[in-house]
Amino acid sequence: MLKIIRERIRQGHRTGKFPKQEPTLPERFRGLPDFSPERCPVGCRDCQEACPTAAIRTEGRPPSLDLGRCLFCGDCARSCPHEALRFSRDYRLASRSRDGLLTGASEFQLATALDAKMKSLFGRSLKLRQVSAGGCNACEADVNVLGTLVFDLGRFGIQFVASPRHADGLLVTGAVTENMKSALLDTYAAIAAPKLVIAAGSCAISGGPFAGSPEVNNGIGDLLPVDLYIPGCPPHPYTTLDGLLRLLGRR
Repeated sequence: MLKIIRERIRQGHRTGKFPKQEPTLPERFRGLPDFSPERCPVGCRDCQEACPTAAIRTEGRPPSLDLGRCLFCGDCARSCPHEALRFSRDYRLASRSRDGLLTGASEFQLATALDAKMKSLFGRSLKLRQVSAGGCNACEADVNVLGTLVFDLGRFGIQFVASPRHADGLLVTGAVTENMKSALLDTYAAIAAPKLVIAAGSCAISGGPFAGSPEVNNGIGDLLPVDLYIPGCPPHPYTTLDGLLRLLGRR
């Protein structure tokens, strides 16, 4: 017991100070894309052709990037000879609408809070049932990390529960395979209204790299009413946490 106490004192307080203090992210982290349209010549399609998920459109001016499709692989930035596109270190990516994930020259609009009635219901206590609807376990793993002592999701009154009967909403990952479609819909139906739906990761938002396959539904957009989109492949835990707090009006 004394050894355990000594080790606990040595380790100190491990929980991060977010949101009071901005997180420290690794150097290789890729956040919100930043276009410099003045550097992008008309007719250049290098970044669009390099994108594996057709997330970039260069036909319009300025070019646009769909965060809901983006895998944050960085191929577009590496292929651009004009350095018109780069990835910033801004982890704040969540949006309340699908159209809000389209980025260009205008400033990215961060997720807004629920309306007053919904915020009064869920603002201090939110229980979520997580459903992996055909994910690769990357998004699922980073959602699971939120329960560790570094992030400590429970200190914000947000918890993941085992039964949809105990949940206030769904957090869905994965491209929604045909084998998981009915299970997802049954889980949603089992949650009492009013309820929330959160799409986490590019697969849940758009199908990700599997979009167009006959075996997937290209995400949950046409199946369930989505209240929050959290892009990424996978979304960083701080991206997810920031989106949840903004949804509840805590940021």
